[in-house]
Amino acid sequence: MPTINLGQIPSFEEHVNGFDQHDVLVEEIEGLIRVYGNGYVERAQIVPCVSNALPPELGVTSWDVVVNKLSNIWARFYIPKQCQGKLPLLVYFHGGGFCVGSAAWSCYHEFLAKVSAKAECIIMSVNYRLAPENPLPAPYEDGLKTISWLKQVALIGGKQNWWSRYCDFTRIYLGGDSAGGNIAFNVAARLGGKTTASGAVVLKPLVIRGNILIQPFFGGESRTKSEKFLVQPPRSALTMAVSDTYWRLALPSGANRDHPWCNPSAKGLFKVENLRVLPSLVCISELDILKDRNLEFCSALHREGKLINYVVHEGVGHAFQVLNKSQLSQTRTLEMIGHIKDFLCV
Repeated sequence: MPTINLGQIPSFEEHVNGFDQHDVLVEEIEGLIRVYGNGYVERAQIVPCVSNALPPELGVTSWDVVVNKLSNIWARFYIPKQCQGKLPLLVYFHGGGFCVGSAAWSCYHEFLAKVSAKAECIIMSVNYRLAPENPLPAPYEDGLKTISWLKQVALIGGKQNWWSRYCDFTRIYLGGDSAGGNIAFNVAARLGGKTTASGAVVLKPLVIRGNILIQPFFGGESRTKSEKFLVQPPRSALTMAVSDTYWRLALPSGANRDHPWCNPSAKGLFKVENLRVLPSLVCISELDILKDRNLEFCSALHREGKLINYVVHEGVGHAFQVLNKSQLSQTRTLEMIGHIKDFLCV
């Protein structure tokens, strides 16, 4: 559907008086997205989209590739300029409640370039289809198409995929923040192939070794303590009202927040014998409304014998690593990148 800047949108009164016929406004997250009854969607450019250019002093090269023309999936790559041997590959899915966001958002471009440099890895940041035009499971399907594309690159290579000679395709990780963490988890659950004793998935010639889930976006009809009582500042990246709206827009028609894509523990999904869960690093924020939900997620998987490591970043909230420039957030971001680097080296 068309995408325009909210700053150019007529008032709601002008809409209903016939100035611009988009039907009735049915959902809105102020400053981010408006959805009308006839399916028309407007998204604000609240974060600028930037090219793949990077400061030379960062020591990272970035470029964009088309993954799937039919689904309009593309990705932005990051690779350290000074490669010491072959590097692990982190396939990354951005956040935004499944409804907003882009691999070209400046905040992700800066964060992932920093991760690539400091954690010494190649990053493939996937630009997947958004809800409500493409509700779940569309992003999961896009993730699987991305894995299939990677498999072809590993098998064929080619001049246009020069980076592949620096990539260790036996050390692939799936990661993301917020909705992207949810996507990484659900893509992993859908992988075929064989599972090794360490929990990695073999899709020859690929070996997918783990998940890196940063403040993964899950929910449920029943509220956790942090969802009920953790008061968020006015400009918080995620409040309960915003969270509920994202889920209404992203879930299949008629589904509630106890759908397994939102609440994997509600219907015993974690107890499914053949549920594929990769060894995981889960990064949790102390001041995030998702804190208790994320802790419960880790505990449930641990009880089922899954390999789960988690860290709680103190004094910071949801998406601090991409949306907050305070000194504390910068310190916690470096700590997070350190944990990511350690996990990639396991």
